Amino acid sequence: MICEMCGKEVPVTKTVIVEGSRLNVCPNCARFGEDYRANQSGAPMSSSVIEQRLEKRERRMKTKDIYSGSSSTELVDDFGGVIREAREAKGMDLEKFSASIQEKKGTISKIEANALIPNDKLIKKIEKALGIKLTETVQSGVTVGGGNNSNKMTLGNFIKKE
Repeated sequence: MICEMCGKEVPVTKTVIVEGSRLNVCPNCARFGEDYRANQSGAPMSSSVIEQRLEKRERRMKTKDIYSGSSSTELVDDFGGVIREAREAKGMDLEKFSASIQEKKGTISKIEANALIPNDKLIKKIEKALGIKLTETVQSGVTVGGGNNSNKMTLGNFIKKE
């Protein structure tokens, strides 16, 4: 008989499992595998290896949502109106308010008209001076395609059928 691992001619071979494959090997090569009869409790070793690989592949193929758990702070929609209302509620005119936060009158005017988006530093200054909140925390609800969703976009959605 020939050893299926090293190729030597031997009088007797032993059946072992080597990395999920059943081989007839010589006694010297038998130490590289596990006894085939010990592994025959129900299913052969090769089918469980296949199942493990399929499970790993399934986990690898699942779509990961890179936006899950992420949130960001954004400026409220009508920030100009909010600033104007808070400024007027404090009884300040545009000139007085701009002087109190050391900004130009034209800059504050453009911000109140929603024509200029203030930077983070200016947002903090305005919030502190007027006692208002201009930012809000937004949860990201974007999902990346994948899985077995039947409502996802496909190439067929763009093809005109006649």
